Amino acid sequence: MRGLSLVGLLALTGLTSAANLLPRNYEANDYYVLHIDSEAAPADIAKRLGLSHEGQLGELEDHHIFSAARHEDDRVQDAIKARRKLRKRGAGQADVLDTVKLAQKQKLKPRMEKRGIIPVIKEGRSGAIPARQVEVENPIGLARQTEVRRLLGIQDPIFNDQWHLYNNKQLGHDVNVTDVWIQGITGYNATVAIVDDGLDMYSEDLMENYFAEGSYDFNDPGPEPKPKLSDDRHGTRCAGEIGAAKNNVCGVGVAYNSKIAGIRILSKLITDADEAVALNYAYQQNQIYSCSWGPPDDGKSMDAPGILIKRAMLNAVQKGRGGLGSVYVFASGNGAASEDNCNFDGYTNSIYSITVGAVDRRGDHPYYSEKCSAQLVVTYSSGGGDQIVTTDVGANNCATTHGGTSAAAPLAAGIFALVLSVRPDLTWRDMQSLAMQTAVTIDSADDWQTTTIGKKFSHTFGYGKIDTWAIVEAAKTFKSLKPQAWLYSPWIKVNKPIPQGDQGLAVTYDVTADMLKDANLERLEHVTVTMNVEHQRRGDLSLDLISPDNLVSHLSATRKNDDSPLGYADWTFMSVVHWGESGVGTWKVILRDTSVNEFSGNFTDFHIKLFGEAIDPAKATLLPLPNADDDDHDFDKPSSTISATVSTTSLNPIPTTTTLPQTTDQP
Repeated sequence: MRGLSLVGLLALTGLTSAANLLPRNYEANDYYVLHIDSEAAPADIAKRLGLSHEGQLGELEDHHIFSAARHEDDRVQDAIKARRKLRKRGAGQADVLDTVKLAQKQKLKPRMEKRGIIPVIKEGRSGAIPARQVEVENPIGLARQTEVRRLLGIQDPIFNDQWHLYNNKQLGHDVNVTDVWIQGITGYNATVAIVDDGLDMYSEDLMENYFAEGSYDFNDPGPEPKPKLSDDRHGTRCAGEIGAAKNNVCGVGVAYNSKIAGIRILSKLITDADEAVALNYAYQQNQIYSCSWGPPDDGKSMDAPGILIKRAMLNAVQKGRGGLGSVYVFASGNGAASEDNCNFDGYTNSIYSITVGAVDRRGDHPYYSEKCSAQLVVTYSSGGGDQIVTTDVGANNCATTHGGTSAAAPLAAGIFALVLSVRPDLTWRDMQSLAMQTAVTIDSADDWQTTTIGKKFSHTFGYGKIDTWAIVEAAKTFKSLKPQAWLYSPWIKVNKPIPQGDQGLAVTYDVTADMLKDANLERLEHVTVTMNVEHQRRGDLSLDLISPDNLVSHLSATRKNDDSPLGYADWTFMSVVHWGESGVGTWKVILRDTSVNEFSGNFTDFHIKLFGEAIDPAKATLLPLPNADDDDHDFDKPSSTISATVSTTSLNPIPTTTTLPQTTDQP
């Protein structure tokens, strides 16, 4: 009863954060988001357009949401277009519409997919699914686990089955957390928000650590994100991995004294406006956002967050946690069996996300876990017949079949909570750098490259697996990075047909030391390439980026299911391969049409963006909010484009498609 009382009290405190979130009725009303000048009065704009002002859009300053009775047309865009015509003719007086910088009518969009459902492997790829390997506990490992339980007073009944926390069979194949706990580092003063399909705050395993003030239900608006649908179990299971209490119920979370909030968005259709608010919700209290979802992992989807969501994520890394920045953790995706790649997902290839893939309890790559150049690290999840055991919906229910990259992301988020409990002053980029620097190379044959700073990188495993002890110890003395800086290339015109087969189009762009000095950019962290490619079958394309230090990023790979005739339209790929490089020298982009068939294409243009650490912190500025047309080549001025030097090449320093190492065939 005491636990329920605590939940009740916390729920009341959560009402303060939720008070300005009005329920939206999309059947009866239209909703518009307008970004306006800070001096403009929303009431004046509402009066001018015949709308009702609903309030500011979450934490996005000068972004407001308006409503009106449902109408087939976009009344705001119609009014803005009419105003522009008057201005072109030099007619009309000053109008409040001139203060509108962006206007977007909101539309309900399909739900993002949870990444706990593993696609079934079809016969012919890897053959029949083998039986689960039967293994016995290692006596040394079992004795050590018993000692850990005694030292920490762990009586939770399924703790011995939580092999990801302590593996008593394959010694060393776990997150290496127990000695961190013994130091007393268990997640105090850290808070993780699980953005998902809800969180059962009345579970006896979660109620002690439930953080109501950081929680909200955006699907059935209200302060409690309690699961309501029969399949609303995913978020609760993820929450258990992070913050299940040490209390004799089920198991424990990796940060079992951290606070956990629930933000429910995956159970119904949702608009970009509501998702943007959700990803900024309580961002001064919620430190980490764990996101185990994304576009379909079907090997043919290509989807990115809309402009409001992009702005919300940038807003969070600049203003969340008092300016230190919110930490976003995304699951890489479960589509590897369909040749999917996490660079076709605009959430996982965002520079603001820590993208986490999976490795199984034997250190092998599970068949579902997607690889890409944007993946930073991996951690443990299901594979080879073994699952993740955690909390389930219900007062005292435990889950034994959790898995996929859905389980990897919250496990990583919980480890990052341990880091912040020791060093709450770390920035969002500090966390990414620590994860990269302390990741442990997995001893497996793969496309490992030795980077400029001496780290190993693999498109399958990123920089390696997260080691809790290593990252927490490194965090204790970590010197924070200087502010972010960046260099953008102009649009580089190519306009050449793509040869089919082994040949590819190679295009170069030179970066000089003076260019980087002018940009105040000292060393690299993230590199993005935005492309325009016309092609009759997108799945035939592959794209490599080769740096001046001869490191290769496989930005895209062929996809057997991708029959789209749309090619790449202002699509941005991202890489973390080049972390620590200076950036000086010749960058080469190689685009291939790998199949000789009736489907042809043309390489239109591209541009490169280099992000990293500033030379002089005093000269650093904040990255401006993105505009809808920022990466649209049709909206760039002629002075910001150059013609490319193009050649054909059959050079392939590292195979575009690598053989997966010791791939396991079961979730």
